[in-house]
Amino acid sequence: MQQPNIVFVLIDDLGWRDLTCYGSTFYETPNLDRLAAQGMRFTDAYAACPVCSPTRASLLTGKYPATVGVTDWIDWSGRLHPCRGRLVDVPYVKQLPLAECSLGRALHEGGYQTWHVGKWHLGGPGFQPEDHGFDVNVGGGVLGCPIHGYFSPWSLPNLPDAEPGKYLTDHLTDEAIRLVRSRDDRPFFLNLWHYAVHTPIQAPGDLVEKYKAKAQRLGLDIVPALEEGEFFPVEHKRQQRVQRRRIQSDPVYAAMIESLDTNIGRLLAVVPENTLVIFSSDNGGLATAEGSPTTNRPLNEGKGWMYEGGTREPLIMRWPGVIQSGGVCTAPVTSPDFYPTLLEAAGLPLRPQQHVDGVSFMPALRGAAGFDRGPLFWHYPHYGNQGGTPGSSVRDGDWKLIEFFEDGRLELYNLRDDIGETRNLATACPDVCQRLHGRLVAWRQSVEAKMPQRNPGWKER
Repeated sequence: MQQPNIVFVLIDDLGWRDLTCYGSTFYETPNLDRLAAQGMRFTDAYAACPVCSPTRASLLTGKYPATVGVTDWIDWSGRLHPCRGRLVDVPYVKQLPLAECSLGRALHEGGYQTWHVGKWHLGGPGFQPEDHGFDVNVGGGVLGCPIHGYFSPWSLPNLPDAEPGKYLTDHLTDEAIRLVRSRDDRPFFLNLWHYAVHTPIQAPGDLVEKYKAKAQRLGLDIVPALEEGEFFPVEHKRQQRVQRRRIQSDPVYAAMIESLDTNIGRLLAVVPENTLVIFSSDNGGLATAEGSPTTNRPLNEGKGWMYEGGTREPLIMRWPGVIQSGGVCTAPVTSPDFYPTLLEAAGLPLRPQQHVDGVSFMPALRGAAGFDRGPLFWHYPHYGNQGGTPGSSVRDGDWKLIEFFEDGRLELYNLRDDIGETRNLATACPDVCQRLHGRLVAWRQSVEAKMPQRNPGWKER
């Protein structure tokens, strides 16, 4: 079988319900809805971490963040970490280690043209895409968001400014299309990691006006976008569980979503038929103490939290002739699973010593019933800017257990019956709680996960 081209579109901070095909009734995503209709939509896909850099490292290594050592977002400024509370933040690796054979390198060694376009956030010079097997790097560097805004001049590393006022999402898509059109006869791997929809929340004015009018027509509250500088609180907002908005109605965020959808439609119009397209997000939608341009309801909380809103992601995959149109996969999958899955799709040898935590879900893509990759694990021993506290968790079947490190609290949920994680069953189901906690502790020990220690200077407030 001819090797497929591979296009991996990763969106920053896109929530599980931010597409029409996932339940949004305010945002408009016709191109992505069409992609889902032509391929497979996953209901239980997960990011390996509730924040960005660890998930990105996991995707590229086939390892859980705790295994590779990148367990929190990489603070490029050097002044926003660590956040402290009752516990002292644990040290973590602040670049993608060169010892890792990245997915980009594996595909490059397998004969692929490899291109990275957009956000990287896995290290600066010496640790950038070109240092990890990518032939081309457009816009990937140490920064995790366009701190000068989405309209040129954006002053991003490895991305020259365009004409004044050009929108970043449009420009990155233009660059991706240029690469596809200039390809040679080899298959290609396009790693298109958009900066959107990360803060600052900004979008073209005409689209913003469209959604302002739509919100008014529907009688919805119009929530103002975050102002520049508001997206990194100085101090950790401990345990502020504040999903402040129950509906999606921010017109600027809605405009960002439509812009993304339009640009992905532009890209899909030029990729060859024999192309495996993957569309997903790096963590849950921003919906808590750091700001709430969207909502993940019925999921609990959002980015930075151990609950479903922080880790459950949209995932759509299309591969004509292999993935049946209109498919829906309810089996849980997670970030490290992409590495072996894409190697298998490309007909390349697996690298089990590299993707030690990943399980190929090619059987699910081919329509096999009953795919079960086994339990999924998370370890986030940090305070999130969004209000979450250090913890780890495991999902096994319908059951999910979270351990919070500040007080040792265990929370147990049956996600089939309670997707919103509203009923803690730890006391009602002690056997399940004990079994899952035992698995979680054993897994942490197996990957030598770093655990936060008590902060001797902490005073209860």
